[in-house]
Amino acid sequence: MKIKQLPIILFFFLFSFLQLTAQEFKLGKVSVAELEEKKHPKDTAAVAAVLYKKGISYFDYNEINGFVLTTEVETRIKIYKKGGYEFANQTIGYSISGNSKESVQISDASTFNLVGGKVEKTKLKSDGIFDEPVSKFYGRKKISLPNVKEGSVIEFKYTIRAPFVSWMRDWRFQYSIPVNKSEFSTSIPEYYVYNVMQKGYIFPKKTVETKSKTIISTTKERSEGRVTQTSFSTDKTDYFEVKTTYSIEDLPAIKDESFVNNIDNYTSSLSFELSAVKWPNTPVKSYSSDWNSVVKTIYDYDDFGPELNKTGYFEDDLKKLLTGITNTDEIILTVLNYVKSTVKWDGNSSYGCDVGVRKAYKEKTGNCADINLMLTAMLRNAGLTANPVLVSTRSNGIALFPNRTAFNYVIAAVETPNGIILLDATSKYSSPNILPFRALNWQGRLIRKNGTSEAIDLMPKKASNDNVFINYEIDAEGKVNGKVRRQYTDYNAMSYRNEVDGVKEDVYLEKLENDNNKIEISEYSRTNEKEILLPTIESYSFKGDNLAEVIGGKIYINPMLFYTNTENSFKQEVREYPVDFGFPFTDRFNITIKIPEGFAVETLPAPAILAMEDNLGTFKFNIAESGNSLQLSILHQINEAIVSVEKYEMLKEYYQKMIAKETEKIVLKRI
Repeated sequence: MKIKQLPIILFFFLFSFLQLTAQEFKLGKVSVAELEEKKHPKDTAAVAAVLYKKGISYFDYNEINGFVLTTEVETRIKIYKKGGYEFANQTIGYSISGNSKESVQISDASTFNLVGGKVEKTKLKSDGIFDEPVSKFYGRKKISLPNVKEGSVIEFKYTIRAPFVSWMRDWRFQYSIPVNKSEFSTSIPEYYVYNVMQKGYIFPKKTVETKSKTIISTTKERSEGRVTQTSFSTDKTDYFEVKTTYSIEDLPAIKDESFVNNIDNYTSSLSFELSAVKWPNTPVKSYSSDWNSVVKTIYDYDDFGPELNKTGYFEDDLKKLLTGITNTDEIILTVLNYVKSTVKWDGNSSYGCDVGVRKAYKEKTGNCADINLMLTAMLRNAGLTANPVLVSTRSNGIALFPNRTAFNYVIAAVETPNGIILLDATSKYSSPNILPFRALNWQGRLIRKNGTSEAIDLMPKKASNDNVFINYEIDAEGKVNGKVRRQYTDYNAMSYRNEVDGVKEDVYLEKLENDNNKIEISEYSRTNEKEILLPTIESYSFKGDNLAEVIGGKIYINPMLFYTNTENSFKQEVREYPVDFGFPFTDRFNITIKIPEGFAVETLPAPAILAMEDNLGTFKFNIAESGNSLQLSILHQINEAIVSVEKYEMLKEYYQKMIAKETEKIVLKRI
C-alpha cells in the first residue's frame, strides 16, 4: 500500500517544485506564456501590469567610508495596450548632499517581444539613458526602453549606492496598474535604528531573521628606531544584522477619485528614516523619534536655521520701506509684497536654502526656502514674532509620521494677539492667510527660536466666495442675450488671477466662450485684477443660440444657463479616500430672466432646501415670478475643506439632489 502511494507523493513534490519554479523570476528569462498573455487575468481593462518587482537594501562596510548603503531594484512589466507604453519610460531620482551624491547604475534593461513564435530581446542602449540635474539637492536618471509594442514585456534593473545612510529608499507596492508580486527586503546592522512608516490600505506580509556578521579591519603601525618597521594588526568586530522582508501578491491597481488630495497618500508603500545610531560604548544619537527631534535636526541644518540669522543684506532697504508704518497688519503686508516683488521663485521646493538668503536677495531669485526664510528674517527685523513653518506640499504627500523627509517646503508665520498669520512670498497672488494651493496640505510644523514647535493647521476655515449676477432675456426663437458680473474672493480670487495671469485676453475669451456652450462674448472687463486684497470682478455681455430649446412652440431652458451642474463628481458606490475640496466655499447666483413678449410661464422648478448634517453644507434654490420676469436665487455652500469618508454617502446624495434640481427646466408657452 505504501509503495503504491509513492508515485502520488513524488507527483505532489514535482508539482510543488514546478509551481515554485514558475513563480521565480530571473532577469532575461521572459517566457513565451508571458508574451502571449493578451490581458491581465484579474483586471481585463489594465493597460499594463507589474509582473514582478523585487528590491533589496543592504549595508557594506569598508575601511575608508564605513558602512555604505546599496539598493538594488529589478522590475518586469507586461504591456497590454498602447496606454501602457508610458511604463517603458522610467525615472530614478538621486540625492545630492554637498560634494557627495548617490550613484545610479542601470543594467539588464531590455524589451522582449514574441516574433515568429520565438522570444526576441532588444537591449537598452546608451542613447536611451538620460541624466538630468534638477537642483543642487536632486537629480534624476531616465530610461526609455526600445521597441515597445502591445504584448511586450520590459525589464530593467538599477543599483543605487548612497554615501549617506540617513534615509533609505521608499518602496512602493501599488501603482495605477495591477501588481502580481512585489517584494522588498532590508538588511540593517544593529547599530542603525530606522523608523518604518507604512501607508495605504493593503499591508505586506513581513518576515524577520537575524544573522551574525563580522567586520575585519586592518591597522598599520610604524615603529621608529635604527630601522623603521611597519607592522599590521587585524581587528575583528562581530555584530548582528536584521533582515526584514516585506511582500505582497496580487495588488489591484489603485484608482484615483475626484477631489483626492494626492493619491500617493493612500497608496500601499513603505518609507524608512534613520531615527537613532547606537555605536558600541557611545551614547545613543537620536534623530527623528518624535516631531520635536525632527524639527531640532532640521533647524540646525546649515541651510535652514543659520540662514535666518544672517544680516547685512536687507536692513537699510527695509528701514526705508517701513518708515512711518506702525500698524502690524500694514507691516506684514508691506514686507510680504516687498519680498514678492524683489525675489522671484525659481519653482524649486525645499525647506533648505539653495543659494542662500543673501545671494537670493542680490540675484533676485531663489527657491522657496531662500524666499520664505528671508521673509521671516525681515518680519523679525521689523519687530514681529515671526517663525518658519515646515510644510509638505500636496504633491509630496501628507506628513503623517515624524521624519525629516516628511516636509519639502517652508512658509512664514507671524504670531499676533488675534492668531497666527501664514505667509508665502513665492506666489504672485498670495496674501496674508491666503497661501498657494500647493501648501494647503493638512498640517505644518511651526519652529520657534527656542527650539519648541507646534502643529499648525494649514487648511482654511473661511469660505471663499463665488458670486454670480446674471441678467438675461430670451426671444421667441430661444436666443439668449444677457450680462454677467462675477465676483471672486480669497482662494477663488487667487485661482482666477493665476488662470488669467500672462494669458492674452482674446485667448482667454475664446476658451471662455467654448467652455460655455459656444456663447459670443462682448464688452469684457476685469476689476481689481492686481489688487489682491480686494475681490476680483469679471464682467461681460453675451449672446447664445444654444442655451434654450424651442419644441412645439414652447421654450425649454435651464435657468442657470452655462453655470448648470450636470454631472455628479461623486459616482463610486464606495469611497476609499477623504474628499478634499481644498478650502470651504460659497457659490451664490442671483439671476434675473426676462420672459419674451407673447409667452408665459407654464412650468417652474419648485423651491428646494438641502442641508447636510453637522453643518457640512447647504443648498438653497428659490425662483419666483414677478411680472414678465423671473427672479432666481441659488446658494451652494460647503463648510469643510476636507470631508471624511464616513460622510461620503451623505455628500454624494446631496450632490445628486442638487444637480437634479439645477437641471430642471423652465417651460414657457405662447399666450
